[in-house]
Amino acid sequence: MHPLTAFWLGRQPYAPVWQAMRALTDARDADTPDQLWLLEHDPVFTLGQAGKPEHVLAPGDIPVLPVDRGGQVTYHGPGQLVAYPLLDLRRLGIGVRELVQRLEQVGIELLANFGIDVQRREGAPGLYVDGRKILAIGIRVRRGCSFHGIALNATMDLEPFRRINPCGYRGLEVTQIADLARTPVLPELAAQYLHHFARVFGHQSQPLLADPSKVIAQTSHLPMVR
Repeated sequence: MHPLTAFWLGRQPYAPVWQAMRALTDARDADTPDQLWLLEHDPVFTLGQAGKPEHVLAPGDIPVLPVDRGGQVTYHGPGQLVAYPLLDLRRLGIGVRELVQRLEQVGIELLANFGIDVQRREGAPGLYVDGRKILAIGIRVRRGCSFHGIALNATMDLEPFRRINPCGYRGLEVTQIADLARTPVLPELAAQYLHHFARVFGHQSQPLLADPSKVIAQTSHLPMVR
């Protein structure tokens, strides 16, 4: 099994975390342990590399940030569990397609804990409940290593999703755990996510570290990926 260090970062603005994971990805080498960052973000719309601005309908007071992940537009906000797996895919022996499938499998197993039956959709990565999206995936691979990740709607205000075409699909509805089952507080949900993630990816299970300063410290001196 490969070692994994997992952090609970709490609520964070999007841009500094994005810059930190880019810097870590650019600086890591073959011996750098894999990491999993779990957190929630301040409200923001992010537009992927192939994202079309016309899918952002009426952002209002929520900022729109073009980013370097795959996919179209999505919303991040309080009450949504975000997971950023910073993995050496070559060391794990997997490609992008299998990475996405495994991230979906983590979500399937986690949501089964709450009695929520989810489905995959061919050609549209993520997880759905009766056609409504509950988990989005947007990743990037650079130098054989992954960053960006997943967003799982847990207990949040879903109204901002009506200001966009989620993931580029007009009329796509979204849902969340709180609409379907009793929802734990986000740090507890993050710990459960870590348990399933470690099993699916074959990592050594580690306790969830609640110390954002360690993440900031390890990346503050690193150059930014351009």
